[in-house]
Amino acid sequence: MTGMAGMSPRDWLTDRLMLGMVALVALVLGMPSLKPLFAALYPGLDRPLYEADSFVRLTLDHMALVGGSSLAAILIGTGAGIAVTRPWGREFRGLLETVATMGQTFPPVAVLALAVPVIGFGPEPALIALTLYALLPVVENTVAGLEGVAPAVLDAARGLGMGPAEVLFRVELPLAAPVILAGVRTAVIINVGTAAIASTVGAKTLGLPIIVGLNGSNQAYVIQGALIVAALAVVIDAGFDRLAGWLTRWSNA
Repeated sequence: MTGMAGMSPRDWLTDRLMLGMVALVALVLGMPSLKPLFAALYPGLDRPLYEADSFVRLTLDHMALVGGSSLAAILIGTGAGIAVTRPWGREFRGLLETVATMGQTFPPVAVLALAVPVIGFGPEPALIALTLYALLPVVENTVAGLEGVAPAVLDAARGLGMGPAEVLFRVELPLAAPVILAGVRTAVIINVGTAAIASTVGAKTLGLPIIVGLNGSNQAYVIQGALIVAALAVVIDAGFDRLAGWLTRWSNA
């Protein structure tokens, strides 16, 4: 596919990323205008639209929590993955994989329950839980991507006089980038959905109308929060799809 600037009007209308962005913006900004619709769908509700917080604010806070936890997981996961593929760190590979697997085995709710008494309510315990939950795909794909680089390519790079750091940053990481990106994509998408439960410990996210709706038997609130979470996930997934395509073309150039 050509760049965004070279897209025809038909391409814009069929582009998943563009359609997702339009849907996300329309839902976030236009949700108040849907109040009559939800009132008609759920005539028994006194308050058919969640109005305790702005959907714009909730979306921004949700994205900030996902971004912060995902960035932490990427930095820790890729750093650890690189370390255990070096000769001096191979003995720690089993330990790393065990820790990463445990991070995803424990439900985020359990991590939140353990973190709240120590840290308190707010986004901090959610940040810890989401970071741990996102580590496994980043670690696994970093290790797989680096180990997938052909030994002949590494020998050629060393034959050109490259040192270990040059080989890593100029050869291994660029070639492993598509595989690493796939792990990052999985981690971020997981966090988009999982971040909704952060509202159980006082964090402002799109899970707030969902949780309030579930507690108050208000299905309209649940649908409103879930629609925006789903649209956000589609946009991020489509964005990663676009980035992966660009990265593949660049690595093959």
